[in-house]
Amino acid sequence: MTSRFSEQETESYYDSEDAIYRSFWDEDGSVHWGVFDEETGDDFLKACANLDNMMVSKGQITSSDRVLDLGCGNGTTAIWLSGDRNCHVTGVDLSGVRVQNAQSARAKLDQDAQSKLAFEKASATDLPFDDGSFTRLWSQAVIYHVPDKEKVLEEAYRVLEEGGIMVFDDLIKPKPNISEAAQKFVYDRLLYDTPFNFESYQDALKKQGFKILEAHDLSSHLRNSYLCLADRTPKFDAEHAEHYDYLTNSYRETARAVDNKELGWGLYICQK
Repeated sequence: MTSRFSEQETESYYDSEDAIYRSFWDEDGSVHWGVFDEETGDDFLKACANLDNMMVSKGQITSSDRVLDLGCGNGTTAIWLSGDRNCHVTGVDLSGVRVQNAQSARAKLDQDAQSKLAFEKASATDLPFDDGSFTRLWSQAVIYHVPDKEKVLEEAYRVLEEGGIMVFDDLIKPKPNISEAAQKFVYDRLLYDTPFNFESYQDALKKQGFKILEAHDLSSHLRNSYLCLADRTPKFDAEHAEHYDYLTNSYRETARAVDNKELGWGLYICQK
């Protein structure tokens, strides 16, 4: 199954929405969800950092690794990851605007930090790298956007070296039949559809040749993320008031879709 939405539509969406996301998701340009616990409380950005640290640990990323950040966006996480683990990170993204932002952020770093980072525009279904180029593949909130998800998994497997680890999260569809509200405020809004639920995603990974090391259903944290985002959305911005009101409502509807098991979120750690 492939989505009825195209990569070109997704590229245009993220090229145009970057400033909006920076205004309340994360001013540094990172756009992903968070994992909440006693230490994060209801702090959205702490929860997002918690996910980052969880993925670093489960992905077993060290200074000797060559990491591909698939769907790197503005490069925020790739830059953090390279600095935190002292490893080389290559980021790719479909959005030319965001790749340019990532390259600009890289240029502000010292030469040693720059030498461990690279960014380029590319599709996840046609990666411009040789077989076995990377020891680790990292991806956050990306693959659900790509119409041909099986091709993404195939490419991920190809560019990983033998024994390499892929650590990523993605949206899932717990049940095939969803309400009109979920279709409108989640799937159509995000230009998204998927054939995968939590279990069938693992089947697709195994079909490509991956060994599943861990799989976690994080759907409750997705719900909390969107409720936090609804609260973070600006309420007194005259210029963008209509759009922010739409997003606030959409985020609350997204949390409701999770409650209704029309939307979910999975974290997967697998090995070639």
